[in-house]
Amino acid sequence: MRAVTFDVSVPRFLLAKSVGRVTDSVLYGAFSGVKLVDRPAPTLPGAEWVRLEVLLAGICGTDIGNLTYSASPAMEPFGSFPAVLGHEILGRVVEVGAEVPQVAVGQRVAVDPYVHCRIRGWSGSDWCGSCADGRHATCERAGDEGPLRIDGAPFAPGTIQGYHRSLPGGWGQEVIAHRSQLFPVPDALDDRTAALTEPIGIALHAVLNTPHPHPSDPVLVLGSGPIALATIWSLRATGFTGEIVAQIKRDHEAAMARALGASTIVRPGDEAREAMVGTGASAYMPLVGDEVYAGGGFPLIYDCVGSRATLSQALRYATPRGRLVVLGCAAEMKKLDLTFLWARELDVRGFTGYGREQFRGETRHTYEIAHELLVEMAAPMDQLVTHVFPLSEAKRALGVAGNRRKWKSVKVLLDPTANGS
Repeated sequence: MRAVTFDVSVPRFLLAKSVGRVTDSVLYGAFSGVKLVDRPAPTLPGAEWVRLEVLLAGICGTDIGNLTYSASPAMEPFGSFPAVLGHEILGRVVEVGAEVPQVAVGQRVAVDPYVHCRIRGWSGSDWCGSCADGRHATCERAGDEGPLRIDGAPFAPGTIQGYHRSLPGGWGQEVIAHRSQLFPVPDALDDRTAALTEPIGIALHAVLNTPHPHPSDPVLVLGSGPIALATIWSLRATGFTGEIVAQIKRDHEAAMARALGASTIVRPGDEAREAMVGTGASAYMPLVGDEVYAGGGFPLIYDCVGSRATLSQALRYATPRGRLVVLGCAAEMKKLDLTFLWARELDVRGFTGYGREQFRGETRHTYEIAHELLVEMAAPMDQLVTHVFPLSEAKRALGVAGNRRKWKSVKVLLDPTANGS
């Protein structure tokens, strides 16, 4: 099968750091570590596994950060390479193990890519605390080899399929997945919407685990990528009726935010400041540094960027005892002023992945809830998909995903079934 692979090396890391920014050469040049290859199709390692034909697979902002080595190296021990990339996976079942009762050949499924203790081959008594609690995105054994063997080799370390040597990701024509990773897609959802299950799940997981403020209190969402837009949708889908202020950079993203439920659109800078003052905040200018505020503010802020600029803004814009939810992949930062973390007694919480949730009196996986709400709400989520490329054009797809301003891209997908893949 054809697949896009990535390998990590110290020389590539040093090259990317020397460039210091996202460029086409760093993303997919001769020294990037990204290659389109032919490799054997994966085989089932046991009766609880299935093989899928990949229909669509997303390119995530995290992928761009990792491929350009601009993400923090802190998570490096929890991946294994070389790996077939792609953790946002929509597939069609082509082979079913004997102990997989919930899916059939031909069925479409969304894949939860997080690798947990059961997938690694450990029995229930040996599961870590996170996996036993249904919070498998924070599996505590991600740095260990598992007892399962795939094609005769030990199961490699890794947090997530797509950065895992033993489990090829969705940037290939086929993947294997454990039965616990599979969530059938309702017939009412088209392929493009279903392919967004993973990023929607991330936003929905955070929203489901963060109490809504009073309807008279505004929520601020920072960011204009798929996670930020899915956060706006998730707030509305779970019943928040108050004002949602969305800080958006570009016009086409603003239109999407409005369609998904944003009340007010502001641009970073002066418009965002006006929105802050509009909450009743008074502005003050210290001797040096950024403007600060007292009074007013936002009791709940979702930072879906995770940059120094957005975290600094969120800390200054939050009300006393406000909540700051970090959904962007915040990493190493220089000169981030944390004064208002303690001076305003803020509650700051990060989220990753998805898992077992309480919703409408039932315990269910985030993906199941997302699919149910997508059908109920009939929101135009498919508009987030701005570009689709065959595997053979993976390098071009990375360039488009890596330069959102130039190409007006939001979510870029790869279609391994397309002619030319």
